[in-house]
Amino acid sequence: MAARRSVDRRRLTLLHETIAPELLRYFLRRTTEPADAADLLAEAFLVAWRRIRDLPTDDHEAKLWMYGVAGRVHGNWVRGRRRAERLAAPLRAQLQNAVVPPVDDEALDVRAAVAALPNDQRELIMLVYWDGLPVPDAAAALSISLTTARGRVHRAKRVLRGALADAPQSAAEFDRPGSPAAVRTAD
Repeated sequence: MAARRSVDRRRLTLLHETIAPELLRYFLRRTTEPADAADLLAEAFLVAWRRIRDLPTDDHEAKLWMYGVAGRVHGNWVRGRRRAERLAAPLRAQLQNAVVPPVDDEALDVRAAVAALPNDQRELIMLVYWDGLPVPDAAAALSISLTTARGRVHRAKRVLRGALADAPQSAAEFDRPGSPAAVRTAD
């Protein structure tokens, strides 16, 4: 088994050395982004590795086989992009019609203060106060206990109050429900 894998690895390495530049050009002619072409090349060789036993032993036949693999990989990629576009179209339409409130200095202060929180507190605060999840639901979404979530919310609110105390307007807005700076107790 180990000897077979070694032979397979050598065959694929040799195939890669001889045909990868050609296949990369093949993908570059069919995509608009070089990174997409590189990803497709990697995918084609991944398929070749998985199906190494189907790879013809004749070099010319192996090259043609790889072009067939490349064509199917590209076709799958095109279909996936179309599917993604179809699924994203309603969201794009929704976002074009969305009313975005103007960003003021207060909102920027709040965003900066939240961004400065440790990751675990920041994600919890964002789930609870920006995404509107109750603390128990946010705890479940983060796979933490309710007690841990409540403690993190408490510590985060204390840090945010301190960070926003320098901005008098923001500090006053901080506890008013519905304001951009609102961080209310949701447990």
